Amino acid sequence: MQELHDAPLAPLTTFRLGGPATRLITATTDAEVIDAVRDADAHGTPLLVIGGGSNLVIGDKGFDGTALRIATRGFELGGTTLELAAGEVWTDAVARTVEAGLAGIECLSGIPGSAGATPIQNVGAYGQEVSSTITEVVAYDRRAGRTVTLANEECAFSYRHSRFKADPERYVVLRVRFGLEDANGLSAPVKYAETARVLGVEAGDRVPLATARETVLKLRAGKGMVLDPEDHDTWSAGSFFTNPILTDTDFAVFRTRVRKRLGDGAEPPAYPAGQGHTKTSAAWLIDKAGFTKGYGTGPARISTKHTLALTNRGAATTEDLLALAREVVAGVREAFGITLVNEPVTVGVSL
Repeated sequence: MQELHDAPLAPLTTFRLGGPATRLITATTDAEVIDAVRDADAHGTPLLVIGGGSNLVIGDKGFDGTALRIATRGFELGGTTLELAAGEVWTDAVARTVEAGLAGIECLSGIPGSAGATPIQNVGAYGQEVSSTITEVVAYDRRAGRTVTLANEECAFSYRHSRFKADPERYVVLRVRFGLEDANGLSAPVKYAETARVLGVEAGDRVPLATARETVLKLRAGKGMVLDPEDHDTWSAGSFFTNPILTDTDFAVFRTRVRKRLGDGAEPPAYPAGQGHTKTSAAWLIDKAGFTKGYGTGPARISTKHTLALTNRGAATTEDLLALAREVVAGVREAFGITLVNEPVTVGVSL
């Protein structure tokens, strides 16, 4: 277990933003993770858990406490059952399942970050969410002072949310277990319209696993959503805002505002989101409110490839980023009456 003091945190995040931590511990085993958490809790020291750093916005002043970087490794595959250590690089793990001929997470290729973060956010993209394949999450329960195993139904998964996100100070994820599918080298049924269109298939069809993965990676790269140190469009947290889910009543009001602003024939994106609810597109809202690709003149700007990504052009501060985020939130609210919610976790700052 490595320990550093006054340690920079910006290099541990995909934004490359944020000040230092008073203390930074890098843990490479579950036991080291638990020891570090117990030590912080015993001394009343604020604790920040860091995985791949792809969903973090850390304030310029940094973190006054212990930052715990989880760097555990472990990829155990038995039949269609997969267990990943929290520190495993997510996209590498997905690639290995595709190579093994197992379906269920292939459309989550290219998502940056660690395996342990996936259940917290209920990571999803291109028609798949981890909640559909996670069977169990092994975590250290700080309140009970012991390791627990939570079945899928105990994790309270919903859109970009979970029990772990709802109670962030309680659980530290150690391992994640998945139940995958052997479909003779084929993918899970393709659900996402854009993916189906690019693949030239109908929704519900299956395609070779490698083809599904390669297609998703190309789609993500075209939107700046695959990490590339040379491309500032990828110096981001991916999607900065979640897609709003509206009640039927609120959606009707929203449609009226859309037509008033964009014309009688204008229709906003609409996707079923459960009884009495409809999901719309945050990227569409941002664009139609006037924040187009590449928007901004400062060191923090909207990606030139995707309106949903806010980016560090190389010399930004966290405050630069937040100023842009607040401008976008205010503009969308004024235009459409919808308040966007940030997807990344903020540390020491808020919108």
